[in-house]
Amino acid sequence: MTLKIRRTKKVNKTIEINLKRRTVIVDDKLIYHKNIPIPSWIELSIIDVCNRFCVFCPKSDPSVAPNTFQQMEQELIDKFSSDLSRIKFQGSVVLCGYGEPMLHKNVNQIVKTLAKVCFVEIVTNGDTLNSKEINELYNSNANKLLISMYDGPEQIAKFKEMQKKSGTPKDFVILRDRWHDSTKEYGLKLTNRTGTIKIGPQPKVGEYKDCYYPSYQALIDWNGDVFLCPQDWQRRITIGNIMQKSFFDIWNSKIFNKYRKNLLCGKRKQEPCKSCNAAGTFLGKNHATAWKKHHKI
Repeated sequence: MTLKIRRTKKVNKTIEINLKRRTVIVDDKLIYHKNIPIPSWIELSIIDVCNRFCVFCPKSDPSVAPNTFQQMEQELIDKFSSDLSRIKFQGSVVLCGYGEPMLHKNVNQIVKTLAKVCFVEIVTNGDTLNSKEINELYNSNANKLLISMYDGPEQIAKFKEMQKKSGTPKDFVILRDRWHDSTKEYGLKLTNRTGTIKIGPQPKVGEYKDCYYPSYQALIDWNGDVFLCPQDWQRRITIGNIMQKSFFDIWNSKIFNKYRKNLLCGKRKQEPCKSCNAAGTFLGKNHATAWKKHHKI
């Protein structure tokens, strides 16, 4: 499948490249378990702390998203990996979420465990990164290391040299320019993160209706809580906890299906959805179609 995106003021070149890369993982990997479409993109928030306070991120406001310094334990990773193995998961698990994953003391062991059952990506700001750590992540069987550069284009040469010294393949590391100002949405698709961010050019709340997020992806916090949406930085909707139930049972639960069905019908009447201005339909069309068929929408 090839993703075709018209170049508009709302989708710059950087975003377009990232969406094309992700569509291979998201939209081309629709599989079922017990006749239920399962996600192809799962974010793991393995640590709840970040060393940066970017203005477009809720972490910039401690009253909204404080650094708690909590870390995901190996027991939870083992349980989650087992859950994925049972449903023959074929998508990506991405270490990012609500913190900087490279600050986790056991990030390499986490990668090793997950890599046995799925494709693993790490998203980092690169501030603590060095050639040795890049090499260790690669040898832990990570598939991609995405470095978001916030300071300026001078970082390109720095990270390219770092990657070269690591002895890893060039395509293992992906550099993402995030140093742009608000007029270019800081190099990402700027949203209000369900009402917590109010800077830069953003669509109005209510401009978008349908949302595919709950159809193709999930976010799991450091303690195993599964959230409705990665945009919900205030953690308002917890669907379940993977230490108490299997991931599949949570994914196919009544409450998840209730929100999923509402959003597929364009109903954003509940929080956090009614405060959200994210388009929610750039990815996941195949999953959304499958869920519509399942729910007979």
